[in-house]
Formats: sequence, C-alpha cells, structure tokens
Amino acid sequence: MERTGLVTMRGNPITLVGDEIKVGDKAPNFVVVDNGLKPVEFSAFSGAVCIISSVPSLDTPICDISTRRFNQEAATLGSGAVILTISMDLPFAQARWCGAAGVDAVKTLSDHKDASFGLAYGVLIKEFRLLTRAIFVVDRSGKVQYVDLVKEIAQEPNYDAALTAARELKAK
Repeated sequence: MERTGLVTMRGNPITLVGDEIKVGDKAPNFVVVDNGLKPVEFSAFSGAVCIISSVPSLDTPICDISTRRFNQEAATLGSGAVILTISMDLPFAQARWCGAAGVDAVKTLSDHKDASFGLAYGVLIKEFRLLTRAIFVVDRSGKVQYVDLVKEIAQEPNYDAALTAARELKAK
C-alpha cells in the first residue's frame, strides 16, 4: 500500500509504503538487526512499554538531536520501558554513532536488510528507501497507544507527548 500527502521532505511530498498504523491497533511484529548483527524481533520487548522512534539516518542533524534527547529521557522512564531508534543505517554505522554520541540507553536497530519495520508500520519512504520520522508508543499488551507521524522530516517529533504517553502507560 502506498500513501502520499502525509509527509514532506524539504517541502516536497514523499510516498510512504506499508500499512498505516493507528492508535488502538495491535503493534505489528517485525525483525531488525542490532549493532552486533543479531536479528531482533519486536516481540522480544513484549511486556514493556515501548517508544519506537523511526528516523531517516542517525548521521543527520535532526535524527542526532532526537536520538540524543530520547537517550537522556530513558533514565526518567525507569525499568519496564524501552526506547528503540530504528533507521536504515547499517549496524556498523549505528554502533559507531552511538559510541561517538555516548548513546547507551536507547537501543539502535537497523531495518536495512528487509525493511520489515518500515513496511509493517507504513514508514518506508519509497523514493529513498529510508524511514520517515515517526514515533509510536506501544503498551505492555502490544497495543499502539500513541502515533506521531512527523509531517516534515526536517522537524523534530513531539517528545513531550510521546514521553507523557509512555509515563502514563507505565503508571497503569
């Protein structure tokens, strides 16, 4: 499924591929690769409140800012919550970036192999085979409780709304 008119890159419309995920949907499972080249299924985080941050590339300014911000905020969420940042960057590049940026509380995962996450969550950019900027918050039972599909890729997501949603879910 292709969707247009939802997101722009520098003001130009882009095409998103995959199913649209809405609040109330069951969070689809997906398989990505960690920095050690091991496959990771989303189902491995079952029982935790998950913030999934989808970014085009960690080596770009807004993605850098966003991932660093979530890394700082991770400590305030405590146990029972996890923050995942998913991009098409190769695992080697993600590991290098994390080391240079001091990011250790966010799990960076690569969707480069199969675009499993991008297609399952409808955030794969057809024109560039990158992921658009989006935030999904998933509750302990695997239901999507918050979605922020950032309208312009060059803008930051609404951190406060995503973090508030995650904190409220943890409190339940």
